[in-house]
Amino acid sequence: MMTELTPTPTLDNHPRRFSDFDTLGAALDYAALGAKGFNFHDARATLVRAYPFSELRTDAQAAARRLIDFGIKPNDRVALIADTEPQFCALFFGAIYAGALPVPLPLPTSFGGKESYIDQIGVQLDSCAPSILLFPDEITEMAEAAGSSRNIPVFGWDNFAERDAPEVALPEAKSSDIAYLQYSSGSTRFPHGVAVSHQALLHNLGSHAHGMLISGDDRCISWLPFYHDMGLVGCFLSMVANQVSTDYLKTSDFARRPLSWLDLITRNEGTSCSFSPTFGYEICARRIGSQSNVKERFDLSRWRLAGNGADMIRPDVMQRFTDAFAPAGFDAKSFLPSYGLAEATLAVTLMPSGEGMEVELVEETELSGEKQADGSRPKRYRAIVNCGKPVRDTLLEIREEDGNILPEKSVGKVWMKSPAVMECYYGDQEATDACLIDGWLDTGDMGYLSNDYLYIVGRAKDMIIINGKNHWPQDIEWAVEQLPGFKAGDIAAFAITTPGGEETPAVLVQCRTSDEIERLQLRDEIREKVRAITGMNCVIELVPPRTLPRTSSGKLSRAKARNLYLSGDIQPYAIAA
Repeated sequence: MMTELTPTPTLDNHPRRFSDFDTLGAALDYAALGAKGFNFHDARATLVRAYPFSELRTDAQAAARRLIDFGIKPNDRVALIADTEPQFCALFFGAIYAGALPVPLPLPTSFGGKESYIDQIGVQLDSCAPSILLFPDEITEMAEAAGSSRNIPVFGWDNFAERDAPEVALPEAKSSDIAYLQYSSGSTRFPHGVAVSHQALLHNLGSHAHGMLISGDDRCISWLPFYHDMGLVGCFLSMVANQVSTDYLKTSDFARRPLSWLDLITRNEGTSCSFSPTFGYEICARRIGSQSNVKERFDLSRWRLAGNGADMIRPDVMQRFTDAFAPAGFDAKSFLPSYGLAEATLAVTLMPSGEGMEVELVEETELSGEKQADGSRPKRYRAIVNCGKPVRDTLLEIREEDGNILPEKSVGKVWMKSPAVMECYYGDQEATDACLIDGWLDTGDMGYLSNDYLYIVGRAKDMIIINGKNHWPQDIEWAVEQLPGFKAGDIAAFAITTPGGEETPAVLVQCRTSDEIERLQLRDEIREKVRAITGMNCVIELVPPRTLPRTSSGKLSRAKARNLYLSGDIQPYAIAA
């Protein structure tokens, strides 16, 4: 007869500390003195493993001894394929205890194929030059292909756990040391590994815990992947440093059975804190169906913080979610919009707890920081969500391209300064110097301030974010350039909003053929190529040569191309469906 598992408690008698530690290892040392921990569930939200912080610490220190015995030295990189499993947690902290830098890398997605995945993580491995690659056994073939071709030792998690763990003194980390590298928002073709120090990490973890008023009754529920900053920092490392028990679903299980997320929230006897990009709420609202009796299945009345971040927040989706789950006790005031990025460790702004979601209407032509030239076209407005106030010790400025600080309500580039800002882009001083100036970080995002609240209106560094997944336009453009007859500068990729309010990539391609059949065939080839990169259908538009705009230095201007396309000043070739 199978014994029913008991999850780690929401409450214990261990006094809470809010991330006031010198290092991440010290944070786990303290958390391990209590009874709280992580809880891993299957796709039906059934508990399959309770993992107290005390057990995590024991496993992590054993992993650290194995890594040291293998030859891992302080500051070596340890690449970890990041599945939502106890083994990943132990290996991540094992690298921390060994003085090495854990580098979480993504799992394969359902699109793009094996070769695409091997290529993706291969580029990231080239960037961070790890001394070892550790991975879940089910992706052995792909991980070995990526690692072995680069002479990187590769081990499945279980195989590595069978190695000896001889007693050895663990190195003493300093708060100024780099803790880990984060690739979640980086281009797969041109990756940027964000290097975050222990002191920056712990400052940010404390900041968002204070900002969200974390209390003894709070419990985290998460399906976010550990290779994304919101999953890694917000729903994994923060839970250790602030001693919060957490219930996990795998991201892949959430995709198959999204309502299991709400089942876990329902079962929580304390107050729930759970974050998701907009698309997570959208999937649940769609899945529930109008015939379902949500009141019988769910109790969401104790969902205190329903965080939203990681992509542009869509108020229409949040309203649909509220309408669908209000009968189950969901309160729209629980919504907690936020803004953050890996280069700032995670949180930059948070909506104060209990204020819910607020929206302002902004005229479309202002969203890029530009004014409409002649005022002849009808005005269109977009709803922009209030992303809250800066977390502690964080300064914000809205600047023009020339660096001048703009007044309130003026759209410009968002700059921020904080003790939580990254040290650098690992191994890329040029990219670091381009965005870190005099202690200020150029986020690349467009936004404005109003009464100390931040409103984000545009994408980071041209990034395209679809269903919470980051796509860099350079990757899409590079893929199209591999087709015969194209060269750099022929392609511009950016995000647009469809009439239904959804985001989708649009790709403008300068076409030199005048043959209608060749154009049709070319468009289909480009669509298939882009689908392999993004996993979705995109708007493909063929445009005349010399159409795409350039900057003063001759570089492609995606922002201007997008504005010209949306305004109708760029006219694509008419091609039959």
